Parts: sequence; structure tokens; C-alpha cells
Amino acid sequence: MVKVMATGTFDLLHMGHIYYLKEAKKLGDKLVTVVARDSTVRKLKHEPVTPEDMRLGIIRELKMVDEAVLGHEDDMYATVEDLKPDIIALGYDQLHDEKKIERELKKRNINAKVARLPKYSEMEDLNGTRRIIGKIISAYEFQKSMEKIEGK
Repeated sequence: MVKVMATGTFDLLHMGHIYYLKEAKKLGDKLVTVVARDSTVRKLKHEPVTPEDMRLGIIRELKMVDEAVLGHEDDMYATVEDLKPDIIALGYDQLHDEKKIERELKKRNINAKVARLPKYSEMEDLNGTRRIIGKIISAYEFQKSMEKIEGK
């Protein structure tokens, strides 16, 4: 059985996430998805909109996900050591460096391959959490400007 590990924030779940997880699942028999902790999201991206327990619960409900866990806060490789995947699937836009990951895996005697998945190109304006947040902000600002014009 080939175990694939996919990781992410999964804040404001969108079709880019679904595509990533479906493609990751195709790489093996079992898909284990690691959801980033709130502290990790704050450090690397932004203040999470959805708390980690809620994001974990949502990911667990997806039919392509066989198992979902919260990641370790300080050492992402500790999660890899715990899960022992055969393949680590990276999304096309994840900031991880494949060569650095491969070196660290080798140093820790972890025998896992790293696979970078292709880009999901449909609905480009809504396939990323930051893009969705930006669109919400723009819609809110537009609504406020219209209310100001209308004297509300």
C-alpha cells in the first residue's frame, strides 16, 4: 500500500485545494492530509480565518481523504516521521523547496519521495485563499462606497 501525504493550511477551502488533494490521492492508495496549526499559519501566511480544529474537521469530511491530522508546530519533519509516507505531495504554489526536503528526509533516514503537483488553472481568481480574501475585501469596499454615494 502506497501512503501519500499532502499538507496545507486549507483555510477557506476552495477548488484549488480539492484539485490538489484529488491529484495527491492519484499518487497512491491512501491519502493522509496534514492540516497546519494556527500558529504555523500565522507564522507563514496570515491570521487564519477558520480555526485549526474546524479546518481539520472539514478536511476529514472530504471523500478523497483517508486520514487527516494536525501538523506539529515547530518541526514539520516530526509529522513525516509519525506518518511514514511513501510520497509527499506538494501543491504547485507551496513554498517548500523539494531539494531541501529530500536532503532533510535523507538526513533523518526517511525513505519518501517528493512530488510537485501541477497547477489548477480553472477559476484562477478564486483558486487561492488570499485571492478569495482580496475579492471579499474588494466587494466590501465597493458596497461601502455605493452606500456612501446613496447616502446610507
